[in-house]
Amino acid sequence: MEKAAFLKKHIFIDLENLNDGKDAEETHYFSEEDFAKVLERAEHFGIGIYKIEPMYKGKPYEAKEHDSYRKKATDPRWFKNAFIEFKKLTLELTYSATYRVSARLLAK
Repeated sequence: MEKAAFLKKHIFIDLENLNDGKDAEETHYFSEEDFAKVLERAEHFGIGIYKIEPMYKGKPYEAKEHDSYRKKATDPRWFKNAFIEFKKLTLELTYSATYRVSARLLAK
């Protein structure tokens, strides 16, 4: 299974993709509520998140990366903390991320 197919089947299932077509088709944007589910599911499957890239009113907002938290991409502490920091801004952000899916998961 390819990474995009795995994410669609196990992580993005039943969530609304808010990508309006300006970005690549494989880029998925989610509301705050749906992105919280993405993070829960990523933690459950052990999927790494390299970068969280929010958008505010259709424009890129300050992204956060696992390196700046000094954590591995698969360590959920970094992406949970980053998400909490974004939520504290009380802006209507939409969220996208760059994911790492292990070969072991793709082989299932």
